[in-house]
Amino acid sequence: MPFFVNTPAEKMTAPYPRRWWALLVLCLSLLIVVMANTSLIVAAPDMTRDLGLSSSDLQWVIDGYTVPYAALMLVLGSIGDKYSRRGALILGLLIFTGGSVMGGLVDETNLVVTARAIMGVGAAVVMPATLSLLVAIFPRAERAKAITAWSATSGLAIAAGPLAAGWLLESHAWGSTFLMNVPVAVLGVVGALLLVPPSKAEKMGRVDYAGGLLSIVSVGSLVYATIEGPHFGWGVGPVTAAVVAGVGLLAFAAWELRHPHPMLNVRKFKERAFSGSMLAVLFFFFGTFGSIYYATQFLQFILGYDALETGIRLLPLAGAVFAGAAVTGRLAPKLGVKPVVGTGMAIGTAGVFLLTRIESGSTYTDFLAPLLLLGFAIGLSLAPATDTVMGSFPESELGVGGGANDTALELGGSLGIAILGSLLGTAYRDKLTDLVGGHLPAAALDIAKDSAGGGLAVAEQVAKNPGGGPQQAQALVDAVHESFAHAVAHTSLIGAAIMAVGTLIVVAVLPARKAAGKHREEGPVAEADRAEEYADAVR
Repeated sequence: MPFFVNTPAEKMTAPYPRRWWALLVLCLSLLIVVMANTSLIVAAPDMTRDLGLSSSDLQWVIDGYTVPYAALMLVLGSIGDKYSRRGALILGLLIFTGGSVMGGLVDETNLVVTARAIMGVGAAVVMPATLSLLVAIFPRAERAKAITAWSATSGLAIAAGPLAAGWLLESHAWGSTFLMNVPVAVLGVVGALLLVPPSKAEKMGRVDYAGGLLSIVSVGSLVYATIEGPHFGWGVGPVTAAVVAGVGLLAFAAWELRHPHPMLNVRKFKERAFSGSMLAVLFFFFGTFGSIYYATQFLQFILGYDALETGIRLLPLAGAVFAGAAVTGRLAPKLGVKPVVGTGMAIGTAGVFLLTRIESGSTYTDFLAPLLLLGFAIGLSLAPATDTVMGSFPESELGVGGGANDTALELGGSLGIAILGSLLGTAYRDKLTDLVGGHLPAAALDIAKDSAGGGLAVAEQVAKNPGGGPQQAQALVDAVHESFAHAVAHTSLIGAAIMAVGTLIVVAVLPARKAAGKHREEGPVAEADRAEEYADAVR
């Protein structure tokens, strides 16, 4: 076999012999894309202190990555289908590397936001490319296992990001959490050239750029409104974005229905297997990202763990993801998608509900069971849901399929952090005002109500006051702990209720057995796949 892989996956007459090594490259690329968000959870306090970030500034540091990431995946997945999926993977990794280098070297807020936006664009190229290449490389008999490994990597990244960032922050500045992506991305580029075969759609028409533009405007506006509205109020900007998103989605659907070669065939949403699986992905990451967002804050601000200690305590979630992935490999082929995904969503809902027990005296032990349940739920159900979504697309639309799946994933995570984070902040402010509203100056109270970190910072200043300072400071610390614990329990109850409703919807929508997907045109290797698809259909 030549040093560089040059034979397209579609031209191979037998399964690609290095496909499992290629999967390692795809999972490695996925890992750093997801870690770029989760690592920020523990790096945010250092960034806030060093850059003097306000709550709005910090939100833009997060949004700078999230908005382009979610908005561009669909259209960039389609472009990858048309020209080169491996080329898209490599280009995305290079863009991501450039943004990471910039983010690690700058020390001004606007430049950090710009760097995060560049990383978001790179991630939007990488993410759908990983899934489309996976499906193109693996024969159907092995595809579920490969997607299970891909899904488990997503769960691993949720815990690995805070752990890696925490380890670096022990002895380095926050910029190191950007720079840690560089060697991994470079390794991914080299691995893609050596181990990943080229692939593109063989019978694809022109790229639907008009539909792509409509998807960018509508999804980008939706994500922006979702993030900004709950956190900072429904002012002119978020309301305008929400209106644009609604009009844009209607225009996108109308355009795609009339276009002879649409970017995304919106009629797929009539297919229960596709719609149910997309909803499952969205709800899973709504609950997981939202819960991890405030659980991590509790570990750091209330229990006093530093960044590394916090990352270590998230590891059980990653282990549970792999346990769930091992189980789903056995159960999904026997039971079908609906029972496995429904059970996983019920377990995830139970994990969020257990967080309603959190109180001011809670310890890490109280978070262990919820983390294990959430991780196991992801490992159990994400792979079959993703496999169903990708199985709904023909060979010429694998990048679009990956983009659709990943947009649901990113939108769910954004909704979880925005909505549950907003509920958390409101509950915390209300409770703290009740407890200490008449005992602090207005300016100090405003700072204390902004976040648990702000409340503890005010307590440090109060402790320095002559005469009664330490006692007043301790009273404020106790009030912050009680308020934040109350907020976690209150938010978890609402989050669990939303997850429960989502579970019922997904179970109602998913068919009893997954219908056979359309036959992909993958060359001679596809004949065996078609026979297996037929067998699946008649079981």
